[in-house]
Amino acid sequence: MPASFPETAISTERLLLRPLAEDDAPGLAEMMADELVLAWTDLPHPFTEAYAADLARTLAPAHRAAGRGILFAVTEHLTQRLVGLVELRNTDWRLRSTEIAYVTAAWARGEGYAPEAVLGVAQWLFEDRDFLRLELRTAAGNTAAQQVAQKIGGISEGVLRSAWIVRGESGRFVEESRSDLILWSLLPEDLEAPEPRPVDRYVLRD
Repeated sequence: MPASFPETAISTERLLLRPLAEDDAPGLAEMMADELVLAWTDLPHPFTEAYAADLARTLAPAHRAAGRGILFAVTEHLTQRLVGLVELRNTDWRLRSTEIAYVTAAWARGEGYAPEAVLGVAQWLFEDRDFLRLELRTAAGNTAAQQVAQKIGGISEGVLRSAWIVRGESGRFVEESRSDLILWSLLPEDLEAPEPRPVDRYVLRD
């Protein structure tokens, strides 16, 4: 059986990162019907409620069980409203390295939720799971994602030329164009030592 992440919830100051649930499907489909999500991600388009439900019920658990990574729904503590998704993927258990990708709902952008969520996952990876490297890849034109990488202390390692597809809607059609990717990395020593605080993350199931 391959190594895999435990089914885990992570709490930060304002957010709870937890396993995706089928009840999230309507909000998730609404969140993904956004031109920036289409442009900068490789998520299915259109992203339907049926696909969202299947993602929660089957695809995300299989992704975790196979050792490829883990998918978190990001919600606000106060309102339980869905803020976004964070996914770990392309996990290399021998190198203790993985890649992180994230999506933020349109209404939640500009509030600092993306760096808070990504940093929470990074701390959990390094402190609780003994990982040694976290990678981020941002399209050359995605300045918001680049700012997130910088805010969490990521180091730009270079450019992957023509390594991504950027999408955009033109009438009834989706147009595609190639883009460079900027590769960022975060190592345990890149993070500031966290302040002591109550237990803020827990394993739901190994």
